[in-house]
This record gives sequence, C-alpha cells and structure tokens, in this order.
Amino acid sequence: MKFTIWTIGKTDEKYIEEGIKKYLNRLKHYTRLEYEEFKDVKTSQNVEEILKKEADIVLSKLKPDDTLILMDEKGQMFDSTGFSEYINKLQIQSHKNVIFLIGGAFGHHKLIRERSNGMISLSKMTFSHQMVRIFLVEQIYRAFTILRNEKYHNN
Repeated sequence: MKFTIWTIGKTDEKYIEEGIKKYLNRLKHYTRLEYEEFKDVKTSQNVEEILKKEADIVLSKLKPDDTLILMDEKGQMFDSTGFSEYINKLQIQSHKNVIFLIGGAFGHHKLIRERSNGMISLSKMTFSHQMVRIFLVEQIYRAFTILRNEKYHNN
C-alpha cells in the first residue's frame, strides 16, 4: 500500500517546504508516502474554468483503483487518534494507493467530488491550501506514531 499527497499549486514558502521534507523523511520509517505538486492553472479569471482545468489534470493522473480522499472544509473531522484509526482502516482494507488531494485556492470541481471516495477536514477553521500541506503530512506522521504507540503523540 502507498499513500500519496497531491496538491494544486506549488509553494514558494521555505518554511512550508522544510516542514514537509521533515515529516516526509520521518514517514519513511512507517510507510510509502509520495508527495506531488501540480502547477497552478492561471489561464482565466473564471473560477469554474480554473476548477475544471484543475480537475482535468487530477482525473488524467488517477487510476481506476486509486482511492481519492479530498481535503475539504466540508469533510469529516477527526481528532488525531481518530485519524490514526482511519489510516489503519485504509491499510486493513488493502487499498493499493490512497491519494489525499489538496485543492487550489477555490477548492474542488464537482467532477472531483463525484470521483472521490471521501472527504476530510482538518478543522472548522479555514486554512490556506499552502498550510494544509504541512498540517496533513504532520498528521499522517502522528497517526503512524499513535498506531505504533510511540512517544510523539501525548494524550
């Protein structure tokens, strides 16, 4: 099994890049996790057109057996222990590739929502799609330390 994080748009914030690298490196001890950024779509001011072009990029890369989880403010919320149980359930169900998709500034197109296998929200608060990247990678790392009953997570 493999976990993948896809993001729309690149970050130029060094602290975000460094934080992502830190947790990706730590995760090597627990699971296969890939991280890929797609270019921003800036061909139009029309939000619907931008969302559709982003959807086209994502859908062209998805395989039929990929499990797609959207990071979305309307998604299911977990505490860290609940999220670790969710990660464990995905592993037990033997999904080949679980993709967490962080959308661009305008969220996800309806075609992406229809194709998705679930949605997760990190908080009732709204975060920039830049910050969500590091939060998600850290929470995946935390989930694995919880599953292994390691010291990183304090209850």
